[in-house]
Amino acid sequence: MAASADGGRDIAFMRAALAQAQLARAADEVPVGAVLTLGAEIIAAGSNAPIATHDPTAHAEIRALRAAGAALGSYRLADTTLYVTLEPCLMCAAALVHARVRRLVFGAWDPRLGAAGSTLDVFALPGLNHRVDVFGGVLMEECGRLLQEFFAARRG
Repeated sequence: MAASADGGRDIAFMRAALAQAQLARAADEVPVGAVLTLGAEIIAAGSNAPIATHDPTAHAEIRALRAAGAALGSYRLADTTLYVTLEPCLMCAAALVHARVRRLVFGAWDPRLGAAGSTLDVFALPGLNHRVDVFGGVLMEECGRLLQEFFAARRG
């Protein structure tokens, strides 16, 4: 996993993803947030909402992809970058490939379900018709701390 080439911009957009994660936390959802950018503009955002929506696919990444598709009028999200506070799961990683997202930037690693290098690397599978550039660890401590505090509070 290479270091991010857009350090300052990546940090700013990851902070926007953290704001989305705070919305999920306020709704008593696992605090994961995402924003999708096109150039220097945020075109869509999402926060985790599987509990409230009764939808197991309502992960922050999927919600951001759906909003971007509606905003752009296409399921192909070429030249976009997704910023997400937690390494994507298998479902979300595959959705990024299908959507043709150009870059993925994530905060905390997910050693149990992460599919961008932790448990497996969907983006390195041979035979895929699209490659996503992946950068992990942006604001890793801040993103990880938000998740740790959430789960610590739930365990009481």
